[in-house]
Amino acid sequence: MGNGFSTHGRLPPGPEPIRIPVRIVTPPRRRVKLPLLLFLLTIVSTLTVGAHLTRAFEQNQYPYTEFFSWLDLFSPVIENPFSLLSGWPFALALMGILLAHELGHYFACRIYGIHATYPYFLPAPTLIGTMGAFIRIQSPIVHRRALFDVGIAGPLVGFAVAVPALIVGILYSKAIPGTLAQGAIVFGNPPLMELLAKLLRPDVPLDQLFLHPIGRAAWVGLFATALNLLPVGQLDGGHILYAVAPSRHRSLSRLFIFLLFVIGLFGLLYPETIWFGWTFWGILLRLMGTRHPTVLEPVQTLDRKRLWVAALGLLVFLLCFTPVPFHLYY
Repeated sequence: MGNGFSTHGRLPPGPEPIRIPVRIVTPPRRRVKLPLLLFLLTIVSTLTVGAHLTRAFEQNQYPYTEFFSWLDLFSPVIENPFSLLSGWPFALALMGILLAHELGHYFACRIYGIHATYPYFLPAPTLIGTMGAFIRIQSPIVHRRALFDVGIAGPLVGFAVAVPALIVGILYSKAIPGTLAQGAIVFGNPPLMELLAKLLRPDVPLDQLFLHPIGRAAWVGLFATALNLLPVGQLDGGHILYAVAPSRHRSLSRLFIFLLFVIGLFGLLYPETIWFGWTFWGILLRLMGTRHPTVLEPVQTLDRKRLWVAALGLLVFLLCFTPVPFHLYY
């Protein structure tokens, strides 16, 4: 029996192979000019605030003694541009903490082949001269382990830089009774600051500790770490929560937003115990949404080592969280 072809020991010629064009997807180019410009502007804005903090520290006067505009901050710098350089302790410490945080995310992305932008810093006319920094992830995250490592790397690296800065700031701080009463804006103390102050300066009551500008930069770093570790949406804490328990991410995100909103409302009745601003953050996070993008391999679980690191992240959050980060005196 044959197949109708005379082969004579050879196979008949087959059909021509179908050629499917392969599209090579190249990662998007990282923008350099805009991140660099924002970085330089943030250096200027944090130097401006740092110069104000340094002048107040040298004159033994609490900063932010009255509600002022940024024109008031810039006026000494306009009169003497070189005075801007006096703000380098605050600016260098704060920029170092924020940069360490974002580079933690960035290099974790590089390890897993995830494309991410360079850090974008946000200069702003605020009490600290910035609104923080961020990176944008521009490619899918493969599995929950990668998501966890990327999410936890930033807070832990930033915290590791903030702690030495806080130690230096406390050691170089002054003991001046009654200084806090001069301020229109008084900063609260996270648990880590209270612990280190008792350990390093046991002879000085915390309400008499006039914090050095480096210590104030570390305070900002701890506050930013606590905000980022909130287990909500696509914050760092939200990434960690999704990596640990993806099925509970959305419901727990909504629960924490509700708690922030309610806790902030209690701040109207007990302003010395609770900060009303948590209501603002609850509303803002609700507007940002509680959904989290799925990973390509959602079934993969975390190993025991990463679960211990998640517990470490929770401890860092508790050490950095301040119920009343700011208290206003009118």
